[in-house]
Amino acid sequence: MTNPAALLEEFYVTVTSNTDKPFVSDEGIRNKIEFICRCITNKAPIRFLMSCLLAKVDNPKVDIRKPYTEIGGKGTYSGRAYDEQYVERFVIDHKLPCNSTTAFLTPAFRNIDRILTTDLVLVGKPRQVYTNTLELLDLVYRGKLSPEDLLKEIIRFLVIIKTENETRMQQLIRELKHSDDVLPLSSEQIVKLLQQHLSSKNSSRLPVLMVAAAYMAVKDHIGETAIPLQSHTAADSQTGSIGDVEVTLINDDKIVTCYEMKDKRVTIIDIENALNKISTLSCRVDNYIFITTDVIENEVNEYAKNIYDKAGVEFAVLDCVGFVRHFLHFFHRHRTTFLDIYQSLVLADPDSSVSQPLKEAFLILRKAAEYDK
Repeated sequence: MTNPAALLEEFYVTVTSNTDKPFVSDEGIRNKIEFICRCITNKAPIRFLMSCLLAKVDNPKVDIRKPYTEIGGKGTYSGRAYDEQYVERFVIDHKLPCNSTTAFLTPAFRNIDRILTTDLVLVGKPRQVYTNTLELLDLVYRGKLSPEDLLKEIIRFLVIIKTENETRMQQLIRELKHSDDVLPLSSEQIVKLLQQHLSSKNSSRLPVLMVAAAYMAVKDHIGETAIPLQSHTAADSQTGSIGDVEVTLINDDKIVTCYEMKDKRVTIIDIENALNKISTLSCRVDNYIFITTDVIENEVNEYAKNIYDKAGVEFAVLDCVGFVRHFLHFFHRHRTTFLDIYQSLVLADPDSSVSQPLKEAFLILRKAAEYDK
């Protein structure tokens, strides 16, 4: 056996020395690899494949189609162990365009107890990304494709895509800076810009960033700030978080206000679940606020208002755009600071939370809004 972490670094150095040089000669196979690496809507198969391949390179005796110890028999191994111990650190350190969390907890790759043969139907979209994944595993199993070469080729495509993304982002940011001398956007123009961004696909993370940006923009004036955000995909039980955005007093770790984001209607059950959650805390939260992008029903609003008399905690259900609009008008002089912080949060969030197209969309929308002026 080898040192898997050192092996990944060795492959990375080899790949980056000349990204124009492919490690897989067959164009059809390269197309399958590239499809997986460039799939924006589903990046789990990338880390899944990398983990399986790393295990095979580390121990040639394993059956690459058996990355679950539940399968039993000879050749089984824990793909998740390789993913979490080696691949995760590797992709984070080199900022490669794939998920920052394990692939083995995604629906398609969770709780599998059979060999990953090409006839297995993995549920998920797009279907082709899973078909390609199983076919590549089969090629390695049958000795038609070297696990070392396939792993290097995946890394090569990830590096190429990362470079392409960075080049586009740098160009968009340069173009945006050309508009520094224009009149700042008004509060209502910023609201319109954010509404356009929210209307983009896969934008459920954005309300979290908007609320966090609001507190960060005026923290020195209100004496409160949002603590660092947790991963979009991590559950509260895993991170120890109470909600999506947690607000504390400056120089104090006591949470005074908690925000929970919903891209659907808030229900009475949601409020009851939140109340049960905070009732187990050792310290009291002053405010628990739901932010939704959907309609707020009057019945739910009234129920939230009555919680205070029972629990001593204020509950509220607010419209996302309405919250931002009121904030921008109330702190009108800090509207550009808010927008700049929101932009920095959008660009800094992992692609698994805010996709590359969603990041580019914001820069394009902001540039259009400022140039229209």
